[in-house]
Amino acid sequence: MTDENERAVRAAVDGELRLLDPEVRASPALVSELLDPEFTEIGASGRWWDAESILAVTGDGTVTSEALVEVSEMSGTVLAPGVVHLTYFSDHQGRRAWRSSLWRLTPAGWRIYFHQGTLAEAAG
Repeated sequence: MTDENERAVRAAVDGELRLLDPEVRASPALVSELLDPEFTEIGASGRWWDAESILAVTGDGTVTSEALVEVSEMSGTVLAPGVVHLTYFSDHQGRRAWRSSLWRLTPAGWRIYFHQGTLAEAAG
């Protein structure tokens, strides 16, 4: 991987981890800094989200510091200049999912463009 590609993947990983931080997730202002205006998500629930609907639920008091998301197996690949695909496994209070995100470089910096979660079987 070239230095430029490594920097791109690192920026996407950093952004993804910020979005998973409960303090960031509870703040519509901080979340909006990371969402592409054209953001869409297919949640693990099967629900479709866009930037507006995500921002409407952030800051509603449902995200607490106890609501930590454990992340493992995160990896990233540069698909094209300015586009990074991340995959990882998450565990949020026993709700386990495989996750996939597309990040793109915009004039405002790296922003998440698309995200999908797919529920995984519980361990054990």
